[in-house]
Amino acid sequence: MIGIAPSFISGTASTAAFAIALGGILLAFRSLQSLMIGLSYLGDALISWKQIAPLYQASANPEVTGLPEFAVKPSQDQTLIEAHNLIFRYQNRVEPTIRGCSLHIKAGDRILLEGPSGGGKSTLTSLLTGLRLPESGLLLINGLDRQTLGEKGWRHRITAAPQFHENHVFTEAFAFNLLMGRRWPPNPDDLKEAEEICHELGLGELLNRMPAGMMQTVGETGWQLSHGEKSRLYIARALLQKSELIVLDESFASLDPETLAQSMLCVLKRANTLFVIAHP
Repeated sequence: MIGIAPSFISGTASTAAFAIALGGILLAFRSLQSLMIGLSYLGDALISWKQIAPLYQASANPEVTGLPEFAVKPSQDQTLIEAHNLIFRYQNRVEPTIRGCSLHIKAGDRILLEGPSGGGKSTLTSLLTGLRLPESGLLLINGLDRQTLGEKGWRHRITAAPQFHENHVFTEAFAFNLLMGRRWPPNPDDLKEAEEICHELGLGELLNRMPAGMMQTVGETGWQLSHGEKSRLYIARALLQKSELIVLDESFASLDPETLAQSMLCVLKRANTLFVIAHP
């Protein structure tokens, strides 16, 4: 507009020339507008990539297969988990979150770990389950390390129900959310055991309310679950995987005393070896 303003004011430009110039300006404006919209989409794509890049890069990492044929099922008095002087430090942090951690967990143990927020309890859970690797130290299951058992073998032996904000209800059948860590589609025995555990955890009333029962779709666009119902769903999901060690991270925090007592009876009955993390 600044370019044609002098000619417009002086009146020296013809009407045709002025119309052509104005049309060119409008076309340039539309092109610039399209360019800005494209740059906006590109910026959104870059932001999204920064968020999903770690997942993409992790999926590209080769899985440690190990030598699972060396693994044996522990006896009742055998050490299941053995850790020596574990150290873990988050990226860009000077002080380690876990320093000099050593522990022994025998098959059949029931362990309660209490501590304040930020004390490293959930970090220890991620080390035990293999989600994170220690900076130094030795961590063994049944006397074997991660390189020997392989990632799949390690995950098969330890199952965790993470904290509420790190766990998810997927928009799928209630049964799928229970048995996704075991197998899908399930067989009749899987569904029967899942329903038994739900009743033991006090979720029987929920199953009776849902029109489709175990096959009711739950999640963001399905049947909405309360905070306590989600917590017990996560507990049931962990128990149904039948791992040698079950780790429950703040899984009972949202339960009232009566439901807590009922859920604890189920967990103590079903878990082979139990490691519970809670606030004091």
